[in-house]
Amino acid sequence: MTHPHWDHFSVEDIQKIVAPDTIFVCPVTMAKDVKKHFKNEIVPVEPNKSYHLDDVAFEVFASYNTNKKFHPKQNGWVGFNMTIENTKIAITGDTDVTEELLNLKTDILLLPIGGTYTMTFDEAASVTNIIKPKKVIPIHYGKVIGDKSLGEKFKQLVNDNIVCELKI
Repeated sequence: MTHPHWDHFSVEDIQKIVAPDTIFVCPVTMAKDVKKHFKNEIVPVEPNKSYHLDDVAFEVFASYNTNKKFHPKQNGWVGFNMTIENTKIAITGDTDVTEELLNLKTDILLLPIGGTYTMTFDEAASVTNIIKPKKVIPIHYGKVIGDKSLGEKFKQLVNDNIVCELKI
């Protein structure tokens, strides 16, 4: 989990898929909330640290807004850059363009493009072109904020050598 907002931490939805051996990885600031709802093992994480669980190594980075009040840096909310079978997969959480994001090295990038609560589709395309992942999957649009057309607009701005998969 990247942060406690309902579209990233839905107890009702998690209850549908949680198993006894599920391990929750969440920001330190969320650990009490997760414990309140689940008896599973919890691994509280902090930005700028690395972790290893079973066959998955992952780095944690700060995920926050730079010019909005929705995701303040002081909340300690995070993004993850996981290594699975020698492939790095980054899930950024809800973020704007940040130094942490611009310094990310990853093979597959999932990042928000909806604007309002996160960066806009054109800012996200610019970040993608700087990071240069092999593949990018835009998220956080088409439902809560930003219509489905943002995916195509984003895709048009991403460099041709980066595969852009639209899932929405």
